[in-house]
Amino acid sequence: MKTKIHFIVNPIAGKGNNGLSEALLKTYFPETEYSISIKKTAFVLHATALTQASIAEGAEIIVACGGDGTINEVASCLVNTSILLGILPMGSGNGLASNLKIPKNLKKALSVIKIQNVVTIDTGTINGEPFFSNTGVGFDAHVISDFEENTTRQLFSYLKSTLRTLKKYSYQTQLQIKYNGTTELVSPFLLFISNSNEMGYKMSLTPRASLQDGLLDVVIVPKLSRFKLGLFTMLFLFKKHHWLKEVRFQQLTALEIKSLENTTLKAQKDGEFFVPKEPIIKLAIRPKNLNVCVL
Repeated sequence: MKTKIHFIVNPIAGKGNNGLSEALLKTYFPETEYSISIKKTAFVLHATALTQASIAEGAEIIVACGGDGTINEVASCLVNTSILLGILPMGSGNGLASNLKIPKNLKKALSVIKIQNVVTIDTGTINGEPFFSNTGVGFDAHVISDFEENTTRQLFSYLKSTLRTLKKYSYQTQLQIKYNGTTELVSPFLLFISNSNEMGYKMSLTPRASLQDGLLDVVIVPKLSRFKLGLFTMLFLFKKHHWLKEVRFQQLTALEIKSLENTTLKAQKDGEFFVPKEPIIKLAIRPKNLNVCVL
């Protein structure tokens, strides 16, 4: 029987010129051995609907062709199933693909899918919805909110969004966080929760995080003076932000975040802006429940 491989393509990911074609795919996946389907997304959450249709059609490998947002939509449908997730990294940041050492070169990435070397990774959840790279409440969420207003999604656009957000970002929101039987009050500049060791663009707030350790890596950065904020930024660029004593790290299996003002918190989920339906955010790790093709 032929192996069914479905490609879910975000045609505007990255620079919007991915070079993926049926002719190219047939050179890697000949018709005598494989049944290939290419589906292109047209709107937000379309990748989810297309993936669900592919599952119903009996696809054995479903390939997310785009950035971390596209991967999130596809992979969310594949957790706790035997269907393999393939990744063709075509986005701007490509944090998860980089963590998994999946090449950005299209032909090399296709070879990874053909070889079908599989690892099983952990996934996180935020209010029950899966995330695979990271999520956050605070500065990063506001940067993503600004970034999504850009027509182009490149590193320069991300840097501009970061600078704009720095000028207007407020630290007034007070949060109650609960973990391991402990309750704290914090008013963080950044509250970042990661499953992987990369955010995208080779940058990382959690360089020691692992996709297979059954833990979420949490970074809490309090309100900082302008000098300390500049120092934090410089250290972050060299992955040495742990040198700053104000920066706290935790490894947890679950975390609850609540706004004391009972307001809905802004968050980001795998680089996409995310607004929870309630003022409480519950995060958890789900060990080894997603099968991914890797090198």
